[in-house]
Amino acid sequence: MDLPQGDVRLLETDLARRLLASTELARLAYVAADGTPRVFPMMFHWNGAEIVMATFGGAAKIAALRARPDVALTIDTYGPPPDVLLIRGRAEVADVDGVVPEYALIQRHYMGEEQAAAVLAEIDRPGLRMARIAVRPSWVGVLDFRTRLPRPLTVQGS
Repeated sequence: MDLPQGDVRLLETDLARRLLASTELARLAYVAADGTPRVFPMMFHWNGAEIVMATFGGAAKIAALRARPDVALTIDTYGPPPDVLLIRGRAEVADVDGVVPEYALIQRHYMGEEQAAAVLAEIDRPGLRMARIAVRPSWVGVLDFRTRLPRPLTVQGS
C-alpha cells in the first residue's frame, strides 16, 4: 500500500494492525489546562473505529481533554529500527458510573485473565467513577524506518 502519511487507510497496513493488537502502550499527547503539552502512556483497546482508553474520575486530563479535544497518539516498538503508528484525532470523553466496559477488555488483554479479574474485583466498588476516552483517527502515519521514513528522508534506491 503506497498511501501518503495522513491517510486513515494506513490503519489497514500490517504494521498498524500489529501495533493496534499489541500490548504496547499508547502515548496520548494533549494540552493541559495550563496550556502546556503533556504526554501520558495509557493502555488502550482498538475497536476497529476508535482507540478507547479509560481513566478514573477526577483525573486532571479529563477536563483538559474536554477543553481541548484535539490529541495525538503514538504506539511504537523499541528498535532499532522502531515501528511507529502515529494518530491524530479528537478525544471524546464520557463519564461512566462503574467500570468502563473497555477497561475490562484492556485489563484482560494486557494483564491476562487472572490478574485482570483481581484488578477489576479491587476497583469495582459502589461509587466508582471512570471516564471513557475515545479517539477516532482523522490522520494516520506509519514509520518502519525500512520502507517508510520521516520526510524529507528517503529510502535508498527509491
